[in-house]
Amino acid sequence: MADVSQKSGPLALLGGFVCFVGFEALAYYALRFATSGLGMSNQMQPENTIVSNWVKTVVFLLLHLALVVVAVLLLSNRLPRRYRGQVMGWFYLSLFTGFLLLIPLFA
Repeated sequence: MADVSQKSGPLALLGGFVCFVGFEALAYYALRFATSGLGMSNQMQPENTIVSNWVKTVVFLLLHLALVVVAVLLLSNRLPRRYRGQVMGWFYLSLFTGFLLLIPLFA
């Protein structure tokens, strides 16, 4: 039980950040491809409706949430105990990033 008190160092945080950015980039491009048939490509029209873009937004966010939860479940079982403390921090950051990824999705 001595390894429980060990904290992960700055190099482990940097590795976690690199993996986080890679995961979010891969998830964004995969979900953009998966939701490409939904929504309107040209949103600036006189009779524009929000419904089709709303469906694309909700599907994107739900699929992103599902990917993040699966990743957290897999990582919490696979990582050594000293690195597990990082997982929830990256999870919360990923939830926030899911909303930020909507900006380039519709841009």
